Amino acid sequence: MKKRALILGAKSAIARAIAQRLVSDGYDLVLAARQVDALLPFATDIRLRHQCQVDLIEFDALDFDTLEHLPQRVERTAGPFDLSVLVFGYLGKQEDTGRSTEEMLKVLNANFTGAAVTLGHLANYFEQRNAGGIIGIGSVAGDRGRQSNFFYGAAKGGLGLFLQGLRNRLAPCGIHVLTVKPGFVDTPMTEGLDGLFLVAKPEKVANDIVRAYNRKRDVLYTPFFWRWIMFIIRSIPERIFKKLSL
Repeated sequence: MKKRALILGAKSAIARAIAQRLVSDGYDLVLAARQVDALLPFATDIRLRHQCQVDLIEFDALDFDTLEHLPQRVERTAGPFDLSVLVFGYLGKQEDTGRSTEEMLKVLNANFTGAAVTLGHLANYFEQRNAGGIIGIGSVAGDRGRQSNFFYGAAKGGLGLFLQGLRNRLAPCGIHVLTVKPGFVDTPMTEGLDGLFLVAKPEKVANDIVRAYNRKRDVLYTPFFWRWIMFIIRSIPERIFKKLSL
């Protein structure tokens, strides 16, 4: 029986690259996103080229009332699934976020609350099946609070801790949880941002992610050099760091 992966936030460039890599590894797919019909051409192309099953499901991480029954909705649409990949997020603009309650809530809820509630219910599903796996896409921004994006960074940092707790909880069941911390990736979300450097292609990031999951890695920085960049940034004493413009 073929494996099936659920990709949450499937319209993003990274999600599409992960989808392409997973079907090459023999997975069927369930693509979940807001206004998911926009993915119909992409899904049709994958079906034709890889002769696999690709189902679409409407999903909004901020519609909290629907999250509890997400696993059951996926099963009714496509059947049991073996892997869940959480890719969605919302960057926002720090200057807007710091002045608008609506933007504050959107950044925090999209990147942490909605993600954590979604993963909590998916963890329950996999635990009941005693099988499965989770890949959660965080960010290097969650490793240290910086003035340029601390709302986003705080939410991604919280998600990293949540994934760590899930990994601890689910390990006895043999359910693997991978935390991914990408650096800058060439996507519409980062287009036009100031201060970008060492920008990676989505396909490179997707290959790193799937390879790390198959190897049962716990935490992945991608590209690899971000592990050392963030080690240096985390090592800067706070009395110095607070005076930096980052």
